[in-house]
Amino acid sequence: MPEKIFEERKARAKKLIAYLKKAYPKPATELNYTTPIQLVVAVMLSAQSTDKRVNLVTEVIFKNYKTVNDFADADLATFTQQISSITFFQNKAKHIIATAKMIRDEFGGEIPKIEAQLVRLPGIAYKTAHVVLGELYGIYEGIPTDTHVRRFALRFDLTNRTELTRISKDLEMLIPKNDWKYVNNGFVLYGRYLCPALPHPCENHPLTKLWPPAANRWPKSK
Repeated sequence: MPEKIFEERKARAKKLIAYLKKAYPKPATELNYTTPIQLVVAVMLSAQSTDKRVNLVTEVIFKNYKTVNDFADADLATFTQQISSITFFQNKAKHIIATAKMIRDEFGGEIPKIEAQLVRLPGIAYKTAHVVLGELYGIYEGIPTDTHVRRFALRFDLTNRTELTRISKDLEMLIPKNDWKYVNNGFVLYGRYLCPALPHPCENHPLTKLWPPAANRWPKSK
């Protein structure tokens, strides 16, 4: 990336994150959970699904699945049916049970605190790992990129990439590490409640005012 473009993006990212820090000062997921493994499961279920849909499903299943052993010992056919309203539910059911077994058998029932260990778990990649680390442990060693972060990174010309982990790496180069924790949570809430994905007039939205060209940039979802 040419130095001029990098510095322009860095300066733009600084303004955007300053707003997100002020608007959403306490990063926290909107997924409902009471135990650490329930958080892991909820995040796994949320891939290409909405938090609202996931919360509807987990409101029911979390009554019976609370511990690592509960998920590890779950009957695959039954559990698959119980989460069948979630996208890609069959693969997610397999991954969740396998992940719970691995957490029990290899990590003593404790959710790992290291990215390299988390991404070894079935169905957990960079984004999920860093959501879990931030939410459970307050560890922000990476920026999780989901659909909201992706579209704002592209809309505000912070990256040329389209693959989620590569976008994360670009953002991590632009944004000081102390501010990483505000990126995912801030863009998610901003996109969910203020600036949705479908093209619409947003010239007066706070972030667009910081960089007006974004009003005419509507990246494809994939």
